[in-house]
Amino acid sequence: MAIPNKLLTLVFIREDNRILLGMKKRGFGANWWNGFGGKVEAGETIAQGAKREMEEECGLILKQFEEVGRLDFEFVGEPQILEVHIFLGDKYEGQLQETEEMRPKWFALDAIPFNNMWPDDPLWFPLLLRGSKFRGYFKFEGHNKILEHHLEEIETK
Repeated sequence: MAIPNKLLTLVFIREDNRILLGMKKRGFGANWWNGFGGKVEAGETIAQGAKREMEEECGLILKQFEEVGRLDFEFVGEPQILEVHIFLGDKYEGQLQETEEMRPKWFALDAIPFNNMWPDDPLWFPLLLRGSKFRGYFKFEGHNKILEHHLEEIETK
């Protein structure tokens, strides 16, 4: 019997020519810049999970955001696919703060620290930044080597 995908969220806030990233301080992806997010809890929608994780990890409460992408990640030797739903927002309330898990920082769009992010990020981030909807699959060996990938822009009506 197939193992169900693990549902995860990843949220980015963009304001004009800058984007908010967080330095992951512990756990999976530690010491890399990333968006904010994590597991979708039982009883909540994917969007509710995204909003909750954003508030827990940096103190901001999303007021306007939308799902723009889905990326499935397979890691050699791991039986479960990570199904990551990507959200982009630009309206929020609250005070930006560092938490036990994340250290937030604004980056200019021309200074995104791709050399200290997941290796797949430079491939799909341009789609995110130009406002496209997208879908992709990445197969990793360890956390640094992409063995194969597929990425497509999705037409919206």
